[in-house]
Amino acid sequence: MVDLVATLGLAQSTVSKHLACLRDCGLVDSLPQGRASLFRLAQPTVIDILAAAEPVLAATGKAVALCPTYGIDACCEEDPS
Repeated sequence: MVDLVATLGLAQSTVSKHLACLRDCGLVDSLPQGRASLFRLAQPTVIDILAAAEPVLAATGKAVALCPTYGIDACCEEDPS
């Protein structure tokens, strides 16, 4: 995650939330590496999905905010667990 934080210029908490979303959606796996985690694509075909989705996401702009699990409205809800 340290590499992603540095490369993307985002806060660690932001990157962590995005990785949790990707993991919960089954797009990435995480492997413990000491105190850190190594993230990888869950399936090699995910890269094809991401490539196909890129123009759609670029065209829809803020539509990701509508995600019922991780969108704007979901970000402020308490974790029920």
